[in-house]
Amino acid sequence: MSQPSIPKGTRDFSPEEMAKRNYIFDTIREVFKLYGFRQIETPAMENLSTLMGKYGEEGDKLLFKILNSGDYLKDLSNEELLEKNSTRLATKISEKGLRYDLTVPFARYVVMHRNEITFPFKRYQIQPVWRADRPQKGRYREFFQCDADIVGSDSLINEVELIQIADEVFSRFGIRVSIKLNNRKILSGIAEIIGEAEKITDITVAIDKLDKIGLEKVNEELASKGIPQKAIEQLQPIILLQGTNEEKLNTLKIVLKDSETGIQGVNELEYILNKLKIVGMRCELELDLTLARGLNYYTGAIIEVKALDVQIGSITGGGRYDNLTGIFGLSGVSGVGISFGADRIFDVLNQLDLYPKDSIQNTQLLFVNFGEKEEAHILPLILKVRQAGISTEIFPEAAKMKKQMSYADSNKIPYVAIVGENEINEHKITLKDMTSGEQKSLSLEECISLLS
Repeated sequence: MSQPSIPKGTRDFSPEEMAKRNYIFDTIREVFKLYGFRQIETPAMENLSTLMGKYGEEGDKLLFKILNSGDYLKDLSNEELLEKNSTRLATKISEKGLRYDLTVPFARYVVMHRNEITFPFKRYQIQPVWRADRPQKGRYREFFQCDADIVGSDSLINEVELIQIADEVFSRFGIRVSIKLNNRKILSGIAEIIGEAEKITDITVAIDKLDKIGLEKVNEELASKGIPQKAIEQLQPIILLQGTNEEKLNTLKIVLKDSETGIQGVNELEYILNKLKIVGMRCELELDLTLARGLNYYTGAIIEVKALDVQIGSITGGGRYDNLTGIFGLSGVSGVGISFGADRIFDVLNQLDLYPKDSIQNTQLLFVNFGEKEEAHILPLILKVRQAGISTEIFPEAAKMKKQMSYADSNKIPYVAIVGENEINEHKITLKDMTSGEQKSLSLEECISLLS
């Protein structure tokens, strides 16, 4: 008989791992709520008409499609089956798909519920998404996103607060990060001043590889995309932009002085950085011109967070999108959002061993089971301990003491309560500290006080 398995790019999580994941979700949720965001949920599956065409051609290929229920082949002709055109077949046998991200379903939600929503609308969502991607280290086919978005407001204060949220979340986790910032308008301005506005994607993709392949190879790639030598020379001071964030902005003001769009992007970033100076930041903040994050998606600020002590892709990202709801017929609603990659954060916290001890502790106290008589005595005690907010178990059967102690050890239960005949007569509990091995004879109240 073959061994059971799970699809590639998915994972099982043990109770200990789930405790760690819940620590992540709870921390992010607390910070979202602290900033006035309210939770919604959307279905795991959406109509394909909602999802298709929103993520580019490559994104469409990565959508998990759900076969129509029943006899999904009944309306297909033999010719269509023999043609083996997978794209055309998919549209006829599948009307639904698993959501690819939380942003497009959110845009759909806003449009559908626009008469019930008060703008600006601040929502957060913590739910899984699915992508038919090639599984590799740090990349999964099923993973959780933790999104916060504000729609119905153009104010840059929203960007400031989202960056503050990232700063607060990673400070609480104890993860050292670099928060990288850019603006789509700056990238558009750069392409504009060198006379290659239509080549903005090629330019950005090439520049993005600077750290990996070096300047010479970047210039070669730019040339291979048909960008003239003069334009490549104009790009050099931008590609090699160094210094503090203020120095970079000052350079950009000079370089982009003839681009209205570019200067607008510079002014927006300057506003955000100045406001963040006022509130103070614990995380490193860097203006990074190579940052693009799905260029067609964003229209203003672009945000990305990288862990400094672990080699892994971005663990958080986001930005401004001016007309996402327009794809569903509600134009003119600007939005800005940020998304935490919970699975990558989980991997980072594991590698750096940064989980607080109490975040992964479940049961605090195990009552040993000696038999029916003792059960009858300790069940009311257990009730009182639980009412005090202490996570408590009773071993379900009167097994040998060694087996019960082994159970406590295996499940990392820090304390064991022993209540035998002597303890019953004296109205006491023998409390054993499983770490030190020390035993104390305590009243129920003393026991609760010690564990609270």
